[in-house]
Amino acid sequence: MFRYRLVRFLLKLVQMTISRLVVNGRDHIPASGPYIVAVNHMSVADTPILLISFPIIKWRFFAGEKWRSHWLYGPIMSWLGAVYIDRGAVDRAALKEALAALVAGHVFGLAPEGSRSKVGYMQEARGGVAYLASRANVPILPVGLVNTDVLFANTKRLRRTQLVANIGPAFTLPDLGRRPRAQDMEAYTHYIMIRIAAQLPPRYHGIYADSPALAALLAGEDPWPCCQQVAERP
Repeated sequence: MFRYRLVRFLLKLVQMTISRLVVNGRDHIPASGPYIVAVNHMSVADTPILLISFPIIKWRFFAGEKWRSHWLYGPIMSWLGAVYIDRGAVDRAALKEALAALVAGHVFGLAPEGSRSKVGYMQEARGGVAYLASRANVPILPVGLVNTDVLFANTKRLRRTQLVANIGPAFTLPDLGRRPRAQDMEAYTHYIMIRIAAQLPPRYHGIYADSPALAALLAGEDPWPCCQQVAERP
């Protein structure tokens, strides 16, 4: 675990220089893996903030293929357990490696949206997280990161940013009573995304802002029937 301790220490020094970080919901973090951490994605700072917000654990996580050859981030990400994935296609090899990591008991971090949002709010997610969670049958821990989208702009202006990491309760995908099919992935994906949205201020909800499933969840009701309706729409 030396590598995680070292990198986390260095990241913490940088973070404390340019921002203040508040972490809510640490009591929701499971004592051990395997589980999936699903987070909204607005900045290259998201992964470092996750590493700082969580206790020292052995991570595996998805990273875009383009980062593999980066002179600085590539070696660090590989050292920390990155699984490089082709964002432009269904990367079955990367999904297989991620599934193997979960079977081995690791914690796996990913952003269901794939690429980071450039509009400052949540965008439509891809189906990889639903596929991985349904195959691995492990808990999912939703995390909402706040203000990482303005972190670097504030830093350029010599302003410290108030960052917030909201860690929600772990959940599992609804049991269908049968093996999930391809058409179930859209409902599962929506179910995961509203759980992340529930950890964020409304300004970040984006395409999920008007989701009846999110409204049901925030009202303390079961959102799954609404998620199924989303998947059934033409």
